[in-house]
Amino acid sequence: MDYGIDISHYNTVNDWAAVAGNNITFASIKVTESVDFTDGVAGAHTAGARSAGIHPGGYHFARDVAIDGQVIHFVNTLQAHALLNNDAMAPMLDMEAAELRDNADAFVAEFIRQYRFVTGLSRIFVYANLDWWTNVLSPNVWADDEVRLWIARYNGDPGNPGWYHPRLALHQHTNQGVVPGIPGYVDRNATHGASAHAHLIIA
Repeated sequence: MDYGIDISHYNTVNDWAAVAGNNITFASIKVTESVDFTDGVAGAHTAGARSAGIHPGGYHFARDVAIDGQVIHFVNTLQAHALLNNDAMAPMLDMEAAELRDNADAFVAEFIRQYRFVTGLSRIFVYANLDWWTNVLSPNVWADDEVRLWIARYNGDPGNPGWYHPRLALHQHTNQGVVPGIPGYVDRNATHGASAHAHLIIA
């Protein structure tokens, strides 16, 4: 099992070596939201993770605005931080904005299509909580073998969220994780399934 964190400007990291020393091997870092927001500390988080041998990846917080504009903004920012390089964690699409519930499957399908067209890369994570995976999203409609699912369910049992899909790969098991080098709480994640490790990296 592999362990990781996901972070944004809400998280301060004082000692990336200490983070790595806590058996953290990947870090998904917020880089963009909507068509115009860029997380101001994404570059520092990315550089810090890399310096400690942690695979950094970027994630995009989706909003109900133009998909093409969001994809371009996301990809441009990933490229600016070398987060489409071969050592990077696969990027993640964060699906939790309430305004997307009514059209979520069509949104995800089109976002993935455009991301692949622009980058020439296939592998991507889609993140949502248990409610979304149970009541909103239908991954069988849009997920192929290069799309992996990431569930948030804070049950304190890393890697065992109590919900299953053949493409489930990551479990965000707490939003009150404690990791040396990070003051305060941080989201902690664990891989799920034997094949999850192979899908962590972008290519």
